Amino acid sequence: MNSQIVKSYQEEIELKYQLYNSLFLSLQLEAVEKTGNMIPLLYQSSVKGLENGEDPVSIVQKFFAKHQADLSADEQNDFLFKVIQYIERQIVLIDALEDAAYNKIHRIKGENSYASMTDRVKKENLMEQMAKVVKEFGVRVVLTAHPTQFYPSQVLGIITDLMEAIKKGEVGNIRNLLGQLGKTPFYQKQKPTPLDEANRLNYYLRDTFYPAIGELLDKTAEDYKEALEHNDELVSLGFWPGGDRDGNPFVTVDTTKEVAARLRNTVTNCYYKDVKELKRRITFAGAHEKVVEIEDLLKAELANSTGAANVDLAVFKAKIEDLENCIQEEHQGLFVEKVQSLKRKLQHFGFYMASIDIRQDSRVIARALKEVVKAYPDILPSNIFEMEEKEQIQLLVNARGVADPNIFEDEVVRDTVASFGVIKDIQKANGQRGAHRYIISNCRGPIDVARVLAMFRICGWGYEELTVDIVPLFETIDDLKMAGDAMQTLYTNPTYRKHLNSRNDRQTVMLGFSDGTKDGGYLMANWAIFSAKEDITLKSRESDVEVVFFDGRGGPPARGGGNAHRFYAAMGKNIESRQIQMTVQGQTISSHYGIKEAAAHNLGYLLTAGLSNRLYSKPQNQMDATQHEFIAEMAEASYKKYLSLKEHPLFVPYLEEISTLKYYGKANIGSRPSKRGGGDKINFEDLRAIPFVGAWSQLKQNVPGFFGLGSALKEQDEKGNIQACKDLYQNSIFFRTLLSNSMQSMSKTSFELTRYLEKHEKFGGFWKIIYDEFLLTKEMVLKVSGMPCLLEDNPRSRMSIQLREKIVLPLLIIQQYALMKLHEANGNKDIPVDVFEKMVIRAMFGNINASRNSA
Repeated sequence: MNSQIVKSYQEEIELKYQLYNSLFLSLQLEAVEKTGNMIPLLYQSSVKGLENGEDPVSIVQKFFAKHQADLSADEQNDFLFKVIQYIERQIVLIDALEDAAYNKIHRIKGENSYASMTDRVKKENLMEQMAKVVKEFGVRVVLTAHPTQFYPSQVLGIITDLMEAIKKGEVGNIRNLLGQLGKTPFYQKQKPTPLDEANRLNYYLRDTFYPAIGELLDKTAEDYKEALEHNDELVSLGFWPGGDRDGNPFVTVDTTKEVAARLRNTVTNCYYKDVKELKRRITFAGAHEKVVEIEDLLKAELANSTGAANVDLAVFKAKIEDLENCIQEEHQGLFVEKVQSLKRKLQHFGFYMASIDIRQDSRVIARALKEVVKAYPDILPSNIFEMEEKEQIQLLVNARGVADPNIFEDEVVRDTVASFGVIKDIQKANGQRGAHRYIISNCRGPIDVARVLAMFRICGWGYEELTVDIVPLFETIDDLKMAGDAMQTLYTNPTYRKHLNSRNDRQTVMLGFSDGTKDGGYLMANWAIFSAKEDITLKSRESDVEVVFFDGRGGPPARGGGNAHRFYAAMGKNIESRQIQMTVQGQTISSHYGIKEAAAHNLGYLLTAGLSNRLYSKPQNQMDATQHEFIAEMAEASYKKYLSLKEHPLFVPYLEEISTLKYYGKANIGSRPSKRGGGDKINFEDLRAIPFVGAWSQLKQNVPGFFGLGSALKEQDEKGNIQACKDLYQNSIFFRTLLSNSMQSMSKTSFELTRYLEKHEKFGGFWKIIYDEFLLTKEMVLKVSGMPCLLEDNPRSRMSIQLREKIVLPLLIIQQYALMKLHEANGNKDIPVDVFEKMVIRAMFGNINASRNSA
């Protein structure tokens, strides 16, 4: 199988890349004519220079002296910008080629595919058990607005068209699209608004998720139609743009309402398109008129932006069922499966398309509550914040009142107060599932949950039934360790427990990989989350509460990414697994769900992981006590090693002075600031995970994806336990996935790029600490896995990374060159700071897009 994938990748990607890149070089475009033929020479200069230990400034200067000696300083800079522009477009070509060949370079019908699992269930006569699982299981993929994807919408459209042209072998069209690509700007002159971010994701909702989920539902209904009718959560979507106000002052209640309206409009358009298709087939007397009536209802809603003509969900559903019955009874069921397919989509998408989650930081909520208590002294005692926590919780969960958000002058306080009532407004317009969760970032315990419950009761809900789930988000290592006890405290509170009873005794808990890795390093973050899930599951089961885990996962392994279905397949019986819920963002959306085939494949993988966990007892999924203690011991050793780096006095200065960290805030890539809190000073606690992980990625050092893992394995080796590590790798899916995902991070690592820092007066020793741990981790991971090279068992991923890293090398050299020039510029007026800052930022775009999941 691996050899077949290697051959397919070589034929479909590498060879076609050479062909179409040559076609690109033939275009009469300024960026191509001035740089295209020079890039191979710059690449060779970069490779040779790094081999000789030269720094990027020397490499670039020698290149110009040898190949472009007649260029002035300004012309040299102009040339380097042209190189960036060209390489950006080469990366787009690879994206389009990989998307076009998706079914050939992925194991679409492999053992972990949804089709393969359903076939296995039939062969093993487990269909009755499967039907029970289908009734209760669910996958929720939550789209976030986090800025890890730099392609503007125009470029995304070109990629789609280019992919289709490549599939059909339309060389002339491909040439024209490459020409269009060459003339289309990649750089955004203004920051996107939260509404812009929501609009960008509408493309995926409409063109990939809607049809892909429809296909999966239809596939399931072939054998489990009745079971599926009892479950409207088998595959569903969540949405953060417009609702996630954590550290984003640009998200307001007006934004939230507008995004909700657009989500309704998106799904209505999807239904309208399906009904128009139905009208072409349902042409029989009596039935055709019913289709036309449904079409007219949807058309009226789409034509009325005020919402006055919005279709009632119950009415729409009744009309679909009436049409279904008519076809069954009077027209021999002809094309009835198309009507049933639409009905299943209606069941899963309602008139909300994707559930908007409201998210805010616990500290902001606490500040808003203090202002509410100050403004309304009759609601809660003025000294409540000086009381013992247990007493505070009791008062908070029983609070009632009516607070008007408009009386508060502070914009953040006003929006925070209003955000609790906006959920009710959205539920009225889009249905209860349109918005039903409030996520508490940086949750430190039950007191933060109690504050949110109090705010709901005070800010719009009063004594009404609270049709909202309050979701604590535990992120730091310390918070993850106490999460189980925190939940038990809430479960034993009568008022909170009454609230849970009204929510079907189900509690959602979110766990943040990104900030967990930033806080505790790769191994400890993953282990702390795994252990927290076990502890919370135990406490929840003891209290007869069903806990649902919602994972905040980023693109790369350093932020909880990597192989998602393997991760979920590794959850044993001690972790509640009735639902799989996870965030997806940036390039993860475009690479995993950017085309219908990919969306269906990856959603199917998640379904397979969850369903098979509930159907089969797998020894590799279940960790015994010895394995548990063994990994816990390694996690502590890894944590200790990572803390020694994080607490090093040069840790933040290194990121601030050497990396691209501070430039994330200057790039127009997302609506929210790159760090929480104000001021120019970089504070580690306020750093967001995306720029933190992204900065390490831009340096090609990827610290959060491996640091500490090698030391932990080496410690066991020195204790004579290396065979136990190898056995654990073979016998535990969790441990094997951990190492495999770290291999992805290390495969995108190149210390040759920054080897010049080894002799740096200030940072030389610090660089050496990171480099030595990388070498150790690579050595130990290969030793434990028995592989001759990283990702030996995943040739497609390995080959894709190698191709992209090769193409992007000149771009990395240019970025380091610009950073070094900026360091020189201190007091030197001859160095154009604004030019080199722009060069760093422009190079960031290509670097991140090249890796697809690097931020």
